[in-house]
Amino acid sequence: MKKFLYLIVGLLVLNIIGNFFFFRFDLTQDKRYTLSDTTLDILKNVKEPLYIDVFLEGNFPPEFKRLQSETKQMLEELKAYNSNIIFQFVNPLENPDEAEAVMASFYERGLTPIKITVDEKGKQSQEVVYPWAIATYKSKSTKLSLLKNKLGQSTEQKVVSSVQHLEYAFADALHKISTEKKKKIAFIKGKKELADVFKADFLQTVRDTYFIAPFPLDSVKTNPELFAKALKTFDLAVIAKPKATFTDQEKQVLDQFIINGGKTLWLLDAVDIDMDNLKKTGTSLAFPIDLGLNDMFFKYGFRINPFLVKDMQAVPIALATGNQGNETQYQNYPWLYSPFVFTESKHPIVNNIDGIKFEYANPIDTLKNGIKKTILLKSSPYSKKIGTPVEVNLEMVNEKPNAQDYLPGNMNVGILLEGKFHSVFENRVLAFKDATFKPTNKNSKMIVVSDGDVIKNQLDERGQPMELGFDKWTNQVYANKEFLMNCVNYLLDDNGLINIRSKEVDLPLLDKEKVSENYTYTQFLTVGLPLVILGLFGIAFTYLRKRRFSK
Repeated sequence: MKKFLYLIVGLLVLNIIGNFFFFRFDLTQDKRYTLSDTTLDILKNVKEPLYIDVFLEGNFPPEFKRLQSETKQMLEELKAYNSNIIFQFVNPLENPDEAEAVMASFYERGLTPIKITVDEKGKQSQEVVYPWAIATYKSKSTKLSLLKNKLGQSTEQKVVSSVQHLEYAFADALHKISTEKKKKIAFIKGKKELADVFKADFLQTVRDTYFIAPFPLDSVKTNPELFAKALKTFDLAVIAKPKATFTDQEKQVLDQFIINGGKTLWLLDAVDIDMDNLKKTGTSLAFPIDLGLNDMFFKYGFRINPFLVKDMQAVPIALATGNQGNETQYQNYPWLYSPFVFTESKHPIVNNIDGIKFEYANPIDTLKNGIKKTILLKSSPYSKKIGTPVEVNLEMVNEKPNAQDYLPGNMNVGILLEGKFHSVFENRVLAFKDATFKPTNKNSKMIVVSDGDVIKNQLDERGQPMELGFDKWTNQVYANKEFLMNCVNYLLDDNGLINIRSKEVDLPLLDKEKVSENYTYTQFLTVGLPLVILGLFGIAFTYLRKRRFSK
């Protein structure tokens, strides 16, 4: 009786202590359930109920059951640290009568499904799955993808990538809807840059987290000192596919913004091509364009060369092949001027990211100076540079390229520069008088991508912007949007959110070939052996029990 009372008292003491001290033990080797300090800081901002609807529910093969289970574990971990996190798993297609309307509604919201094959009792069937979640906090909501759908990967590999991405996906979503906007982004205007309708999806996505505003750089000439001061109030400047030459006054405004710690995202073309003419006539001239920025970039430590990258690892192009009835028929052909860029870099910006679609990219050279340079993106090993001006002809789709002609490839198309930059106007006559001019000042960061179209979204039949990265001609989704958002987050992130992307998760997977070769042994090991152990335990327990009570 005393032992029982001691046990009760001990449990009560442990419960009382547990109310004052919070502990959770993660016994996994890769610490996949140990939340980062950044995630915990974000959770502290959630003061009211935050609802998460997860649509990963339904009849799944084992691989997706694993993803579902890991997602539940992650959400339970978030809820353990903040009871305001409320989640539920929903099958959106549970009611067959409403399935069509639900699918149409999801499509409008950019929640694209995937089709998977389910093998049940020897019969195969196709199931539609929505690997998405929607998080809602107060009046704000955001969607988040749970599946890293990397092209060329097996389902098991996709699940591993997805589990590795889970904490970042949820932390990023919670950060968007629970944290007040602070940072400001200027989108440079007035240099014949890409029209807003082709940047609409990116602008909308960025606006969820940051303040954004256009900055009319072409108006600098009216009062350059005033505009230079105004630009310094922003945290990041985005320059997306300009075609007009920058004047010295405009360059000085941008230069002093950078020297004083402003971040920049350059999305530039060194070669111009008339795409309308290419579509109409099947041929067009690609020629170099001079933006007047070469001296500025040389000072910062890089150079964009006026060549085209031709890559055997390319995105297909859809070309009309004839009519069937009243509808034009299209067929996909490899288009070697649209590199499909993958990366093996472990940098947080590109770690665990899918392929990115480029169009008419240019090689970037890095130059020696005191700036730290990180190569983010490269063309494939089977790529080469084409000098310009050059005629681009759609007949190229009939070429049969020789791989040896494309070696060694690996040309830089995306780089990160970090450090204390020196002004291009250092030891030079200034374009306009500026009492606050500094030849060098604060550390800064910039990302340079040698393709302005990397930010470009397509338009649907009604002329409405589609999701960035989605190709309506091939129905493929590329990682352009994720890459650019990672760039913005890295350049502006003060709380280390982007570093969660570097978290490595190791999910041990069965080798199906070995299982097939040793099927009987594997079956005994996974099914028979546990039963044998359980049986031996039962016999031993019964024997010891009889021996004890027979005395």
